[in-house]
Amino acid sequence: MITVKEKQNTDEEIYTILHPIVRQWFQSKFRAFGLPQKYAVLDIHSRKNILVSAPTGSGKTLTAFLSVLNELIDCSEKGILEDRTYCVYVSPLKALNYDIEVNLKQPLKEMEELAGKEFGIRIAVRTGDTTQREKAAMLRKAPHILITTPESLAILLNSPKFIEHLKSVQWCIVDEIHALAENKRGVHLSLSLEMLHKLSGHMTRVGLSATVAPLDEIAQFLVGMENGKSRDCSVVDVQFIKQMDLKVISPVKDLIDIDHRDAASALYTTMHELIQQHKTTLIFTNTRAATERVVHNLKEKFPEFYTENIGAHHSSLGKDMRRNIEDRLRKGELKVVVCSTSLELGIDIGYVDLVLCIGSPKSVARFLQRAGRAGHRMHDTVKGRIIVLDRDDLVECSVLLKSALEKRIDRVHIPLNCLDVLAQQLYGIAIQQRTNSNELYTLVTRSYCYKDLTQNDFTELLKYLSGEYVSLEDRYVYAKIWWDKESNEIGKRGKLARVIYMTNIGTIPDESFITVKIAGTDQVVGKIDESFLEKLKPGDIFVLGGDVYQFKYSRGMVASVSASVSRPPTVPSWVSEMLPLSFDLAQEIGKFRRLMEEKFRMGLEKKEIATFIHDYLYLDENATESIYRYFWEQFHFTDVPHDRKVVIEHYKDRDRNYALFHALFGRRVNDCLSRAVAYAIGRQQHRDVEVGINDNGFYIAYEGAVNVMKALKVLKPSELRLIAEQAIEKSEVLSRRFRHCAGRSLMILREYKGIKKRVGRQQVSSKILMSAVKRIDNNFPILKEARREVLEDVMDFPNARNVLECVENGKIAVKEVYTITPSPFAFNLVAQGYSDVIKIEDKYEFLKRMHQMVLAKIGMKVVVE
Repeated sequence: MITVKEKQNTDEEIYTILHPIVRQWFQSKFRAFGLPQKYAVLDIHSRKNILVSAPTGSGKTLTAFLSVLNELIDCSEKGILEDRTYCVYVSPLKALNYDIEVNLKQPLKEMEELAGKEFGIRIAVRTGDTTQREKAAMLRKAPHILITTPESLAILLNSPKFIEHLKSVQWCIVDEIHALAENKRGVHLSLSLEMLHKLSGHMTRVGLSATVAPLDEIAQFLVGMENGKSRDCSVVDVQFIKQMDLKVISPVKDLIDIDHRDAASALYTTMHELIQQHKTTLIFTNTRAATERVVHNLKEKFPEFYTENIGAHHSSLGKDMRRNIEDRLRKGELKVVVCSTSLELGIDIGYVDLVLCIGSPKSVARFLQRAGRAGHRMHDTVKGRIIVLDRDDLVECSVLLKSALEKRIDRVHIPLNCLDVLAQQLYGIAIQQRTNSNELYTLVTRSYCYKDLTQNDFTELLKYLSGEYVSLEDRYVYAKIWWDKESNEIGKRGKLARVIYMTNIGTIPDESFITVKIAGTDQVVGKIDESFLEKLKPGDIFVLGGDVYQFKYSRGMVASVSASVSRPPTVPSWVSEMLPLSFDLAQEIGKFRRLMEEKFRMGLEKKEIATFIHDYLYLDENATESIYRYFWEQFHFTDVPHDRKVVIEHYKDRDRNYALFHALFGRRVNDCLSRAVAYAIGRQQHRDVEVGINDNGFYIAYEGAVNVMKALKVLKPSELRLIAEQAIEKSEVLSRRFRHCAGRSLMILREYKGIKKRVGRQQVSSKILMSAVKRIDNNFPILKEARREVLEDVMDFPNARNVLECVENGKIAVKEVYTITPSPFAFNLVAQGYSDVIKIEDKYEFLKRMHQMVLAKIGMKVVVE
């Protein structure tokens, strides 16, 4: 049962359970216990499961470890400290693990100095970087506190010698649980936690999280199930205990009728002024390319201020370069660091007093996590600014800020019933010991991620693992376990089983660059990353090296294209890196749009509407004016789409027709809906169409005549899954994701007998393998999982179906309009294709030209008075 903890303990109550040395140390360092500690320390001491959700710098780590250190010191003093692991700490980042090691050893050293002796408490980090010598030392003498990652924990649970140290684990602390719960690393961990729980008999689970929702679901993910019900867990919600100073800033008064140079100059001047007003600034961009561009431009425009005191930090940099930036930031040697998403999690980066976000963070939770990097100390104010660069950004970020201040957090998506991860973990369990398959099914369904796993899916996985599909041996997929159906027992098969498992474990797929060639030739035109290829469909247009190409097909790690294309791109170069808008935030923006439309329909004066904008979104006069003008133009030009109305806008550009769907549901939902509409048009009207998507909608581009409303009406919510599966069946995204799933389920071995299989070979193998499993069973478990991953993790099928249900029952109206030029709300969707073809300054001119056409159409020659 999940319960929210209402009552906090007093300092005196907590002091009563602390050892005198621990109490003396704490009082020498802190004036009083923080809120997370007042709510959680006694529960952790009493072996109760607990989830603590609190901002960065609020003392979460100390909360989790205070009772553990207290217990270990008490055992040491009484001479009953055993050579075994008492506490396992798991986090998603190696860098965070090393931080925790330092932050634990230092207090321990200080307590030993107070006591005048050593306690003999061992703390060790076990990750992929741990040396053989360090591993051997851990085997000889178990660390009392083991700091590790999800992957290394799974390896340890399969290590015949080390597993002895884990048989009496009392606590498992999962840090940054929000960052694990939303992907397959978290699914993998949830199964490992059940194995550790079974091994230890009883284990207290402690979850630490930054801002996240819904907390009860994250708590269930942490503690798992028992007899079909969630285990008991208390939730401590102190997400909003710190003072917050959050604002949306526009560097210019007019976001549409402005010259590019003026906009860029204002942007960097604003950034520079804010940086100089603070000691240390952390700037978040949404792509790696933007990170490098911001660093370069700040250095070039203000060389006297930024030389050696500025740095870039993103995932494409080497580990040593990232570590160097982190160390220099910690030491206060850097004035400003620009990063993409790589510094969102709680690595100790020292004192930061300002966080800037360039463009929308796309979710309330992500913004609060980013902003929380400033004011890291307990009583500091969280200071964050979002700098907006266009009108859609302004509306989006203003609503995001309102949701943040009003404590409405978007919900996290937890992947469920991932059959590839389950196959890997079942293989590991079979290697460790003979197990009854019925008991194993019970163990697996104790994980929150598999609570609804069907017996049929479980049985199909055992069939695959035990080699019942003999024809797969022609594709070098052999039986990995034996399964005695009479005794219902499974066990390991083959002498190399453990080595294969240990060298292929994990959920993060190998990725590489794709070579792009002109079809039918060996002419190489460049390279794209694999996540970009995933977004492409045959016929899609994209830019590479300044030239425009049409995607035809891919083979292995080569994409074949045709050149000399005159149409604008359908997939912009940055699309693979962009964060998707959360569905919950999209709904809030849609609600604001609806309220604005109501004000205009009521015929209210500008002053009344401006007052509403100002009060509803906490904005200044400039931002209020921009939003008023934006909605005024859209309302008088055509129609305002919102959360209860989808507007399909038809217009013609040269020889092509466009149907723009104003569907503000986020890119993941729109990806699913747009593919389904395009598929329906293809099957029903025998037309090939182009598709372009963003967070605010999607378009269907075609030649001749196409009836998009007819196609939309064909899409019944009850049949959407089938249609969506058919729409992705021959897509690149399914092909690539099948390879990832085949790797996780060990159908394809990334490493065998010390030889690593290159990504290109893996992809070729997976294409052949995909055809083979389709011949065996089109619902083969790993192929079924690849489809689920595409529809539910990459896309957002559940919410896409919800949208169609609302259309069907009339809760969302669908309206068609016809325009001679795109409406203001359509500018960014139309312009995104051009952004790769034309220079950035020309894009600004392109937007200004469309804006002037809109104003002319509604009888306005000058800006709205």
